[in-house]
Amino acid sequence: MSRSARPLTSARVLHKIKALSTPQTSTEYVINRNPRNLERLRIAYKPGGYHLEKPGRSYWHTLEVNTSGRYVSADVKHFENGTILSASTSEWAIKQQLYKTNDTTAFVNLGRVLAHRCLQSGITEMTCNVEAVPGSKLQKMLQILQDNGVSFKEPPRLANQQPWDAERHEKPWEVLDGTFGPPRSK
Repeated sequence: MSRSARPLTSARVLHKIKALSTPQTSTEYVINRNPRNLERLRIAYKPGGYHLEKPGRSYWHTLEVNTSGRYVSADVKHFENGTILSASTSEWAIKQQLYKTNDTTAFVNLGRVLAHRCLQSGITEMTCNVEAVPGSKLQKMLQILQDNGVSFKEPPRLANQQPWDAERHEKPWEVLDGTFGPPRSK
């Protein structure tokens, strides 16, 4: 029996389909499985919000810290999807290592845990609209977050460059000499 006359089994059929459907090593195809990759490339949509809003909404990720009488929690929120990361002193694994769940060491250790979770998930930049008094527990937590690799300044969104932006030097709607239209000859 010749090699081409072998019966097609399901494994051979799957192998043929995979060989035909997967792209060869070329720069034309990119497989992206990271849903936040456009934010890392700085081309994702970033909402502007309303100009009268106090904290504003021009961010991809923001940090929110909630303090109750007993526990402290910190959340990283995405502008569309809500909370994507959180850490709290009410979690059993964190609570077991603390003497009190709302003192300075709780804030510092919560900052370390949240920074570790942020770096594991690939979030290294976020906005922080939390106002802290210098020397307070909250300020120490924010400092620990920054020391462990989380930046509180997101890069700006890159402008969508169009091909005509590079060629046109003057804008027809701008008034250059103080008159409307072309200058008149006397």
